[in-house]
Amino acid sequence: MVLWEGYVSDEVMGTFAPIVVYWLYAGMYQLLPPLDRYRLHTRKEEEQKNLVPLLSVVKGVLLQQLVQATVAQVLFLITSSATGTPIQPSILVQLIQIFVAMLVMDTWQYFVHRYMHQNKFLYRHIHSQHHRLVVPYAIGALYNHPLEGLLLDTLGGAISFLISGMTARTAVFFFCFAVMKTIDDHCGLWLPGNIFHIFFKNNTAYHDIHHQLQGSKYNYSQPFFSIWDKMLGTYMPYSLVARQEGGLEARPSKD
Repeated sequence: MVLWEGYVSDEVMGTFAPIVVYWLYAGMYQLLPPLDRYRLHTRKEEEQKNLVPLLSVVKGVLLQQLVQATVAQVLFLITSSATGTPIQPSILVQLIQIFVAMLVMDTWQYFVHRYMHQNKFLYRHIHSQHHRLVVPYAIGALYNHPLEGLLLDTLGGAISFLISGMTARTAVFFFCFAVMKTIDDHCGLWLPGNIFHIFFKNNTAYHDIHHQLQGSKYNYSQPFFSIWDKMLGTYMPYSLVARQEGGLEARPSKD
């Protein structure tokens, strides 16, 4: 039994819980005190380098989430009609399904993301919108061109759901987890004890390298592992260096 049982369906939760989690988790980061000693970029850099105002970022994210919710409802409707009321598998099976979904999502996003960088037309007209946030922050995690949001995140999530064979109930936990991981990768903070930094090498600093000029052709992998980068020669390791003015800086390293 889960907390929402008897109140809303698993399909409704699978559609809207990730959106609620996005704004709660990203909002938490946005409302934190400055924490300058844990920032990967100074606040001055964020103000000077970013090419899009916060309001436009919020509008862009909301548009992507509208499309995402629409696709999710259609997907859940089709799968529930085809399978009827599913039997919830054991915890072990659900964990295996989530792991499979993570691998599928990583594979889809790596190749689509990489192609959007290598194709000059797609980068100029589509993917460059995300890179207007030269200094990433939490609320901007899903700030993309609408077409990129559909292809990379929404379609990638749908494929992960279908291939893993998970139920709508399991999908609630998987998609909420994926949303939190994506937000953390863009939060711009290296906080001590952050569980995502402990368990994932593909983390805030790893993705920050990709947003820097010298790393824009590297570290395409997202949101979980760095497998494809390492296998296909696009892996750029990093080291964290303390800045004189306070805070940390993620620098490419040869390790």
